[in-house]
Amino acid sequence: MPVDYSGQDLHRRDFSGQDLTNANLTGANLTGANLTGANLTEANLSGADLSGADLYGAYLTEADLSSADLTDANLTGANLTGANLTGANLWDATLTRADFTDADLTNAFRRPGISRADMDGVKGLDTVKGLLD
Repeated sequence: MPVDYSGQDLHRRDFSGQDLTNANLTGANLTGANLTGANLTEANLSGADLSGADLYGAYLTEADLSSADLTDANLTGANLTGANLTGANLWDATLTRADFTDADLTNAFRRPGISRADMDGVKGLDTVKGLLD
């Protein structure tokens, strides 16, 4: 059974390498959380705060976010280096200063495209796979 952390304060929590497939993290406070290498396949992170209190947000390096729902999520300063976001929904997500170096964004940013995502200062877009608007 998937875990339900909806609306919970998980600030700086360490979820590195954990299996959070289909987890409900709707509206959760994940500021500064460590999700390095976590499996977040089909997880619901809509409205979640994955930003950082300072310059750095949540650590999602090498995380599997395939088919995850990140609608309206705050990913300000999040480190998504090498993350798999294949088919992820990033509609209305705040991506300011997020790092997408070597990430896979194939079929991400569902209709109507990335135009609704805040991409100010985003890093690594020249290295991502599958970025289409």
